Amino acid sequence: MVTGARTIAVVGAGWAGLSAAVRLVDAGHRVTVFDAARDVGGRARAFNWQPPQMPPERLDNGQHIMIGAYREMLELLRHVGCPPETVLRREPLTLIDSRGLHFKAGRLFAPLHLLSGMLFARGLTLADRLAMARLMMRARRAHFRIGADRSVEAWLLEQRQPASLIARVWAPLCVAALNTPMHIASAQIFLNVLRDSLGAERGASDFLLPTTPLDQIVPEHATRYLKAHGATLALGQLVERIDLTDTGVSIRLREEEMRFDGLIAAVAAHRIKALIGHLPGTAWAKLATLCDGFHWQPITTIYLYYDEALALPAAMMALEEKPLEGAFGQWLFARGALGGNPRSVAVVISAEGRHRDVDGAELERMVARQLRNQAGITAHLVAAQTVTEKRATFAAVPGLLRPNNQTPSPHIALAGDYTESDYPATLEGALRSGRIAAGLLVKTLRQGSD
Repeated sequence: MVTGARTIAVVGAGWAGLSAAVRLVDAGHRVTVFDAARDVGGRARAFNWQPPQMPPERLDNGQHIMIGAYREMLELLRHVGCPPETVLRREPLTLIDSRGLHFKAGRLFAPLHLLSGMLFARGLTLADRLAMARLMMRARRAHFRIGADRSVEAWLLEQRQPASLIARVWAPLCVAALNTPMHIASAQIFLNVLRDSLGAERGASDFLLPTTPLDQIVPEHATRYLKAHGATLALGQLVERIDLTDTGVSIRLREEEMRFDGLIAAVAAHRIKALIGHLPGTAWAKLATLCDGFHWQPITTIYLYYDEALALPAAMMALEEKPLEGAFGQWLFARGALGGNPRSVAVVISAEGRHRDVDGAELERMVARQLRNQAGITAHLVAAQTVTEKRATFAAVPGLLRPNNQTPSPHIALAGDYTESDYPATLEGALRSGRIAAGLLVKTLRQGSD
């Protein structure tokens, strides 16, 4: 242990908390990670399920994809001893939908890789392809910045994007990236995503498709790294509140109180108020109110199992969402192409919508019918499992106020995908926030010991 090592609590074992904990043990501190759940991973976790007459499986609580721009994730995986290529399959950006769209980024250097993909895309009119190229060139010239923030829908209409292009390209990309419907989603946050993916170097726009459950990517390898470096994982331990002491912080568990030199609160935003809302002073009250003020968007993932292996044109394709006709699915994933059961698929429905009013079993039947009509899946459905994360992400709306990683006390820092950044709620944002919070706490504790 290095000279000046401190005891630090990390409350929350999601991706942000694990990222922070890794940086803290690297700095030589004695770290204890607390989580009320008995598994690590937070909202990006996995669970066991036994499909009828099939081997048991470990399913993610939501189907995720990452992109090449997720540098924090790629760096962290290498740092904790997990070569990214062993758990992620890299593919050029490809958009395929059920109506014949086929867009694939080229192998040229940026931005020609994207422009060539636009110009040679199938299933779009020439006017659509040119409009898409013009928008990206205008955005690049403006450094992906706009003046007053507004909705993605309003911004696209200002850019004279054809309705067909909005429906088939921009709207699906918006809801996939921000998990927020485009009529209320922030255009600036959407542009930030475009800047770091479509507007960056060629590899940044690549898809990184998980070939294992999410808990076998960052959570498993980060946990192993933490244990090897002396950290303690206190799982199944609910931290009920945080208090300040003369020299640091104390946390209250159900049956005991523990003291630490510093703490990182890496829980979901809606839990922050319960932890620190009682601390005296207007600064703490403002922070608690800000964290408690987010609006949330759900993500529903429906796993469907058939009586035979499925042959689909791509690992991932966009579906035509028709809520009035009961077609709610937005994205289809061929699980056989991603290391899962070849007889199963995952269908994702992001954000709020009419599907929330449909009974689970009925929703599964409706999605199976949609896949039969749009993806040509005629095999017999034998089982289905629906998973809904009700507070999957915050709603990324225009002018959204988000707290930074600092708090009124130098002994406490915040970490989570909701903290101030250019990004919407993403796994990459959570990992970045964890690193920033850890660096901030290490610096302030070092200054306090000088």
